[in-house]
Amino acid sequence: MSKTIAEINEKIRKGQAVVVTAEEVIDIVKTKGAKKAATEVDVVTTGTFSPMCSSGAFLNLGHTTPRIKFGGGTAYLNDVPVYAGLAAVDVFIGAGALPDNDPRNKVYPGEFSYGGGHVIEDLLAGKDVRFAATAYGTDCYPRKRVETLININDINDAILFNIRNAYQNYNVAVNLSDRTIYTYMGVLKPNLGNANYSSAGQLSPLLNDPLYKTIGVGTKILLGGGVGYVAWHGTQHNPDVLRSDNRVPRRGAGTLALIGDLKQMKPGWLRGASFIGYGVTMVLSIGVPIPVLSVEIILHTAVSDEEILAPIVDYSDAYPNMKPDIMGEVSYAQL
Repeated sequence: MSKTIAEINEKIRKGQAVVVTAEEVIDIVKTKGAKKAATEVDVVTTGTFSPMCSSGAFLNLGHTTPRIKFGGGTAYLNDVPVYAGLAAVDVFIGAGALPDNDPRNKVYPGEFSYGGGHVIEDLLAGKDVRFAATAYGTDCYPRKRVETLININDINDAILFNIRNAYQNYNVAVNLSDRTIYTYMGVLKPNLGNANYSSAGQLSPLLNDPLYKTIGVGTKILLGGGVGYVAWHGTQHNPDVLRSDNRVPRRGAGTLALIGDLKQMKPGWLRGASFIGYGVTMVLSIGVPIPVLSVEIILHTAVSDEEILAPIVDYSDAYPNMKPDIMGEVSYAQL
């Protein structure tokens, strides 16, 4: 049994495609068997809504009169520094950027109440954002300073570009020390007082396509409530890790670099977030459709939380000191 993407797209255009979620397909395969399920189901939808620190947005703000060149100068959005080492009026704001006057962890644990992820959320929500920039001035770009309010509806471009999203499995974080610690995995209580994890398990995109049979460069996705695309593999992409017999990785493995037009995304599906004692980030929704092209593909999408194992890692010592120690494994059903 095999299908083509063209055949599935034609069924979608005619309103005849059978689309189910990654949770629904588990029972379908159990009840009907993989061969029949692969014949009947055309698309399996996957998704996640998690903190994605390696995210940010390129903005083209348009030219002032007289012209100014941000490149080589400094620039801020709501007092959060943005990268200005590009052309005249392009800047990049990272989700983890912080205002210069944020006390960070000088007052421990720091609150990190506002940063890059919040600026991107405010832009998407249509709020006016303060922009300030200084430049050194040139003959063709003579202006040396600008302060104004910008709005996403008025600037030329707002492109979300995230270099590492949708991690294919990840650590379960615990704390073996006798004090509370503050991490990007959240607050960890002493003496194994809690365990934090960050994966959608059986719904997670790359856990449903463990061998990257359908998800790759150019895949059209739902990003922040709007249309996005897989641009490349993400940074730290490492498919060569320990895997179970079902080929699902048991460690952090694949990642995706994603891109999309921020202007057509939706508030609520992209949020700035503050992690006490760690910093700021952005919580982002990602939805990826998996076309059912073969029995092999639907078997992969039928993976359940019971079949997905994640490593337990001590974040008080092993993680910060780059020790390879794994305390054990746990399934997402147990989590």
